[in-house]
Amino acid sequence: MNIEGVKYKTSLTSKFERRKKWEIPDGTKVYSFIPGTVVKLFVNEGDKINAGDKLMVLEAMKMKNNISVPFCAKIKKINIAEGERIPKEHLLFEFELTED
Repeated sequence: MNIEGVKYKTSLTSKFERRKKWEIPDGTKVYSFIPGTVVKLFVNEGDKINAGDKLMVLEAMKMKNNISVPFCAKIKKINIAEGERIPKEHLLFEFELTED
């Protein structure tokens, strides 16, 4: 490593070398970012949604989180139901991207 012209010898920890490598996320799928309970679903399979539309409310740690979509799409599959407890990184929705 070279910082401001000074060379430093470094080594990586085994934990760092074993870590899961970062991958470009699939933009057609939404995963839960925290474990929680599905309070309300606002969409159904086959619905066309616009950027900013609410998909669901997820309750976690006594807080209700509104989950919305940042793009236009059609809902291909919903993998959850109201009242269901979901773990972290659970696949919630699958989309088909649309242009309008």
